[in-house]
Amino acid sequence: MSLLSVDDLRVAFPSRHGPVEVVRGVSFTLGRERLGIVGESGSGKSQTGRAILGLTPHSGTSTAKRLEFDGIDLRNATPAQWRALRGARMSMVMQDPKFSLNPVMTIGRQLIEAARRVSSRAEARDKATAMLEAVQIRDPARVMAAYPHELSGGMGQRAMIAMMLITEPDLLIADEPTSALDVTVQVEVLRILDDLVTDRGMGLIFISHDLRLVSSFCDRVLVMYAGRVVEELRASDLGAAQHPYTRGLMNCLPQIKGGQRPLPTLQRDESWAL
Repeated sequence: MSLLSVDDLRVAFPSRHGPVEVVRGVSFTLGRERLGIVGESGSGKSQTGRAILGLTPHSGTSTAKRLEFDGIDLRNATPAQWRALRGARMSMVMQDPKFSLNPVMTIGRQLIEAARRVSSRAEARDKATAMLEAVQIRDPARVMAAYPHELSGGMGQRAMIAMMLITEPDLLIADEPTSALDVTVQVEVLRILDDLVTDRGMGLIFISHDLRLVSSFCDRVLVMYAGRVVEELRASDLGAAQHPYTRGLMNCLPQIKGGQRPLPTLQRDESWAL
């Protein structure tokens, strides 16, 4: 049974020449698994994730023939239903913590507020501290008392990940969750995500530019170009992709050995965007 069903998802924003679709007919299902979404900046990955959580900006419009989470029709969800779902059962790790964390609240207060969705007041602080330790923050007491601007980019990213995972949601949309982390912390965060998927049965949508990471961590991959899905395949088969856009992305990955000169570039075809 699928946890999330998406059929013909479309997101459009107004322009001088009329509405412009940035997500065009995206369809997929998600079970208790790790689904990667890859593509260049502007391909519609983040807007797809935001639309699933009902977070399309007010200037835009989001429509779908079907958008269902665990039997709940999200297209007609009321504000009360969204409040019950977001945070407790559905979460999203945003790409840049500077714009996602509340600048006038301490990290601890924000974590405790999230933990209160599923825990008592007495348990929330202990759970918040434990989650900061889980994402390898060495001095959780100091970070709990700090404001977002007092943290480095990587530490802010870890605090944001801790906040989204503290409720152990059924669905997590992670938008470039490890982009600001060093390799050792990245491995630990991926281990936490993997444990939630394999042990608790969480569904994970992992949005990333890192094709190598996606191929080794995810179960399936959607490749997006110009707002639509051009290829879907098993992550382990990413190296044998058939679509020329996917092959082009793989060929543009930097190689440690070989010293390629000139560096490869992606040759595009107008038909890919149709």
